[in-house]
Amino acid sequence: MKEVYQFLDSLNISKNDYIVVGVSGGPDSMFLLYTLKSLNYKIVCAHVNHHLRKESDAEYQMVNNYCINNNNIIFEGKELFNLPKNNTEIVAREKRYEFFKEIIDKYHSKYLFTAHHGDDLMETILMRIVRGSYLNGYAGFNLITNKDTYQIIRPLVYLTKDYIINECNRLDIPYAIDKTNNDLDHLRNRYRHKILPILKSEDKNVHLKFLKYHIELQSYYDYVNKITYSYMNNIFKDNILDLDEYNKLDDLIKKNMLFEIIRKYYLDNLYLINDNNILEIEKCISSNKPNIKLKLPDNLYVIKEYNKLIFTRNINSKTINKIEFMDKLNINNYYFERVNNSLDNSNYIIRLNSKDIKLPLYFRSKIDGDVIEVKNLNNKKKVKEIFIENKIPVSIRESIPLLVDSNNNILWIPGIKKSKFDISNSKYYDIIITCKKKENNDEKE
Repeated sequence: MKEVYQFLDSLNISKNDYIVVGVSGGPDSMFLLYTLKSLNYKIVCAHVNHHLRKESDAEYQMVNNYCINNNNIIFEGKELFNLPKNNTEIVAREKRYEFFKEIIDKYHSKYLFTAHHGDDLMETILMRIVRGSYLNGYAGFNLITNKDTYQIIRPLVYLTKDYIINECNRLDIPYAIDKTNNDLDHLRNRYRHKILPILKSEDKNVHLKFLKYHIELQSYYDYVNKITYSYMNNIFKDNILDLDEYNKLDDLIKKNMLFEIIRKYYLDNLYLINDNNILEIEKCISSNKPNIKLKLPDNLYVIKEYNKLIFTRNINSKTINKIEFMDKLNINNYYFERVNNSLDNSNYIIRLNSKDIKLPLYFRSKIDGDVIEVKNLNNKKKVKEIFIENKIPVSIRESIPLLVDSNNNILWIPGIKKSKFDISNSKYYDIIITCKKKENNDEKE
């Protein structure tokens, strides 16, 4: 316990500040609650009843009674009902931490204490080594995790589960045992009951060796991360990674940068990502294909568009089915207008003779197999090939309005190509349509 007390003392938390303690009712969290109370911290106990086991109500009441009747600790409880049958643990965890944040805000606290201990750290490190991770992941979880407005603090990493249970029994601290922790269908439980006992039989203080490993690896990670961010702040902006600059970097920095970018999108759900996901992104970057779209867990898309790598959860289709053009049209950041005259001869204007085409005119998105008879080419060309030649990203191709007549002849790809139906200034035409395109960050998303 000496190390725990020293660690707590080093935090310099004012005894006038509220601290929130996440308490499940198990021996770990009840021991943490007892320890912090014995040091005279102002405690708010946050407990969640997930209603997943028949014992849940009794455990809720036990924690409530311990706080209010015996120790004058503020108790804040929440009950969750009808959690989904799929991904139950993940959803329960998310709901639990949402509740913790509510309580932190309610009491203007800056600290959330959780009861992760030395055995938990060993299990996490071993699981990530087997599953695959990167520097920070292999180090397990931190003793202190900095969130936007508060810190998560884990002071019991110096202790083993056995020590904590023995102390609870010696000090007559009430606790509940979750029988599902013995269910070997759960991966963590297999590590807990099959692997850790072997390690402890070799060295009863093996948890401290893992803690030393964590601290050493974390120091290397902090150093590499400092270098990584010195580059990343310049080449990763607005959810877009500049691949030209990225590819100039050392392999270690490149790999760590991808991991750090991914961390920004997953935060507390980083466990959803594994080695294979990062490998997919690396393959995407190194591929000769200019346009690739990957879908990662939790609906994160990674889109390669030539020399850019875009990270987004906003895949909004801007497909144009078929819209008749009258005199004016504003669609997908394009503004079209029929005018009487213009001196412009760029690809942002088209002149047509109504006798050459079949009215009315329409704007629609590209369809697979679309071809256009390009002006001055005397040949048909696939619209897809034109997009590729002009390096138009796949993600925005469907948002580009194509002008077609009622025979479905493609007359114009605004701003890019005109068809043979475009009339020169010196000849007769009776339709002039201009295009103005507004550049918008939506195209990057």
